[in-house]
Amino acid sequence: MQKKQHSGLKWLGRGVFVILIAISLALIFNEQIKSWLVSSYSPAVTAKAVKKNQKKTGNFNFSKVKSLDFQTVAKARLNKSAINVVGSIAIPSVDLYLPIGKGVSNETLALAAGTMKADQTMGQGNYALAGHHMIKHGALFSPLYYKSKVGQMIYLSDVTHIYAYKTTERTFIKATDVQVIDDVVGQKLVTLITCDKTGAGRLMIRGKYVQKWAFKQAPAKVQKSFTSHFNNKY
Repeated sequence: MQKKQHSGLKWLGRGVFVILIAISLALIFNEQIKSWLVSSYSPAVTAKAVKKNQKKTGNFNFSKVKSLDFQTVAKARLNKSAINVVGSIAIPSVDLYLPIGKGVSNETLALAAGTMKADQTMGQGNYALAGHHMIKHGALFSPLYYKSKVGQMIYLSDVTHIYAYKTTERTFIKATDVQVIDDVVGQKLVTLITCDKTGAGRLMIRGKYVQKWAFKQAPAKVQKSFTSHFNNKY
């Protein structure tokens, strides 16, 4: 009997040791795991789904956006169906390729760029997107902070069309300067917002509309920016 108890305690001790090791590794590699969960998200971007999701109601309450911690990312991956994908963004010169989700819910911003106004339309008005800045330079909107420059091309797609913009402005603004997402009379713009390195301020990238193409009539390199990184289906 004592031998069985000793054996049981031995296995229990080993189990606790394994659990402690697993927890330790998770803590050590927390940032790497979080980055992988974000970068490996690759939803199907279909014309049917985009059209359906554009009609849905999004969450545009900026005050409830949280910093991007592991729990938020894990929850978003488990509940990825809550992200209403309405298109995708590609900036080849900075290696940025992301799905666009409707609204700025924490789930959406954990895995995608989020639209900042309810009734945005690509190629019209001021199409404003928000995205998180992560430690990993290639995740979410981080490439904007480290690599963006005036003159670079920004492409948006709703699957049926591709819209081209040219970066005209890269500037740091206050977190309270929300007016930058408002439409500007007579101008077609794209405005991208992410945190600065401190998290207290914001980096704004703005581009002016150049042209649009039917998806399959866009230059081959531009098409490839989307077909190579997204599950595009017509």
